[in-house]
Amino acid sequence: MGWGLSALTRLAGSKVVDRAGLRKPIEGLVTAGTRNGFRVAGAATRSFKSVQKLGKPARLAPSSDTGLFDLTPSEDQQLIVETVTEFAAEQLRPAAADADAKLEAPEGLLTRAAELGISLVGIPEELGGVGTERSVVTNALVAEALAHGDLGLAVAVLAPSAVSTALVSWGDEQQQADYLPAFVGENVPAAALVLQEQKALYDPFKPATKARRTPKGYQLDGVKSLVPRAAQAELFIVSADLEGRGPALFLVESSNAGVTIESEPAMGLRGAATGKLHLERVNLPAGALLGGGKLDVFTDLVRLSRLGWAALAAGTAKAVLDYVVPYVNERVAFGEPISHRQAVAFSVADIAIELEGLRLVTLRAAARAEQGKPYAREVALARKLATDKGMQIGSAGVQLLGGHGFVKEHPVERWYRDLRAIGVMEGAVLL
Repeated sequence: MGWGLSALTRLAGSKVVDRAGLRKPIEGLVTAGTRNGFRVAGAATRSFKSVQKLGKPARLAPSSDTGLFDLTPSEDQQLIVETVTEFAAEQLRPAAADADAKLEAPEGLLTRAAELGISLVGIPEELGGVGTERSVVTNALVAEALAHGDLGLAVAVLAPSAVSTALVSWGDEQQQADYLPAFVGENVPAAALVLQEQKALYDPFKPATKARRTPKGYQLDGVKSLVPRAAQAELFIVSADLEGRGPALFLVESSNAGVTIESEPAMGLRGAATGKLHLERVNLPAGALLGGGKLDVFTDLVRLSRLGWAALAAGTAKAVLDYVVPYVNERVAFGEPISHRQAVAFSVADIAIELEGLRLVTLRAAARAEQGKPYAREVALARKLATDKGMQIGSAGVQLLGGHGFVKEHPVERWYRDLRAIGVMEGAVLL
């Protein structure tokens, strides 16, 4: 349970170490221990309290249906996308390699990301946000733009809005009053939507994490995997099997007894600082159950999460395309650019074709979800294309760079590793 790290942490807080000049060495030991597998208590959480009394839950209305299938962004959407694209290019892309190596986002980056107000779009005006209707398409465009900078850091940026979006969509009036005010302030909490478990062929509808009823509420036991920013998160939405009746969602604060975190570096998404969430006899009040434990709520959440991963795949695939086109035009072999070779040109064309197909299906699914129409088929298609074609595009990008595709001097190898996560991940993001 990390007793050694606990002792070091207490020692690091002592004034004695300052007088002895040992502050930096001890802090280094604490940091190293957290990254190398110690299990530690969850992040010290703020006190989530209601700042206003709500008579009923605040929901965003479905967007209007014009009767036309038109995915041209509105003026507001275009402005948002341009702003996020600029942020991704100036802030995420330059920081990505360092975040990948250090397994964490650079200090201050996520604070600057929160200042963009990305989560405000999905929160109703009466709760302090700017949302007036469901914004699934806008969220998809934002996810795509962020992933063009870096997929791992995009997941870290979007993780809190996944929790706030779920609270807006399915939280009751008390849950919204307790938690949503924190997401519209200046200090947005780190939070995570936690579905993933470390199991082959994992099915999100059959979680191994168990929840049982108690006289005062519920008790959770299990281990969740690949949780973005796990060590910093103050609030989790966790899936668990409710007494063998099926999956349900629970609000878990990091300060709850029995919550511990373990670092879990992965092949990709390293900038998201993924970790394991251990739940050992975690007691929750009755009000911690989200969406009444209804299966249709859980199904919608899984579909909208998968749609988010499809949008992220489209953004990273676009980054691959934008990188390889100038590369093959400038790379000269046998006296001419390699783009003059038919095999190279066709490979680049295939990337562009598959990317357009992926974007079209993803945005169509988002548009139908936004308007309150059935969208299960479209999500399934987007998930399939993102999983297969995303990995194919990443592999093609590495191949087109030849030996340069294998080294970290070029970002394509990192994008390839990140795109491998699309077919594996459940949860974490939500449109």
